[in-house]
Amino acid sequence: MYRGRRERFVRRKICKFCVEHVEIVDYKDLARLQKFLTERGKIFPSRLSGNCARHQRVLAQAIKQARFVALLPYVAEA
Repeated sequence: MYRGRRERFVRRKICKFCVEHVEIVDYKDLARLQKFLTERGKIFPSRLSGNCARHQRVLAQAIKQARFVALLPYVAEA
């Protein structure tokens, strides 16, 4: 009946901040923040980045703070 369907094992993504025991995500750490941004400047959702809910909230706040201080762009340049 379900011919051709294979079940795949999907590995659960782990929070990089929990693994590295990072408590405070600094808005001045641009190298770390840019890993969680698309090339268009959007923040990756937690289901793609693998962050836990707590660290995703802290990360989003740090990115928004870096944008406000003009360290990161709001949108990509065309």
